[in-house]
Amino acid sequence: MTVIVTDKGFGSDDWTLGFVPLDDAANDVAALDVPSSANPADLIKQMTGAKMVRVDFPSFADGRGFTIARQLRLAGFTGRLRAKGHVISDQYAMARRCGFDEVEISEELATRQPEGEWKFRSDWQANNYQARMRG
Repeated sequence: MTVIVTDKGFGSDDWTLGFVPLDDAANDVAALDVPSSANPADLIKQMTGAKMVRVDFPSFADGRGFTIARQLRLAGFTGRLRAKGHVISDQYAMARRCGFDEVEISEELATRQPEGEWKFRSDWQANNYQARMRG
């Protein structure tokens, strides 16, 4: 079982249409499962009609998923964007700033890093150092 983290805290997964691995994707799939090794430029060409993209984070030290999210948003993707895997609460604000709408974590991680730790970082727009510096 997994836990979905949003700015409101922990919740259950409301996505019911399933996910198609990127390698098996054809045009007009509802949702793509994307590995962190995916090339964002190639991904943008493959996601015609996708309503949800879930990007894998195999390790909390692997930041390629943040780049994928940012590139998708810059390319105009407006669907749901979910980070999945080893994202820790300290990375939540960065995930939101890069364009993720939500984070999918394991129940084990949710136990180690309770909801309060994630909600503490949910005011991600107010804690944007670069925006404050630009004035």
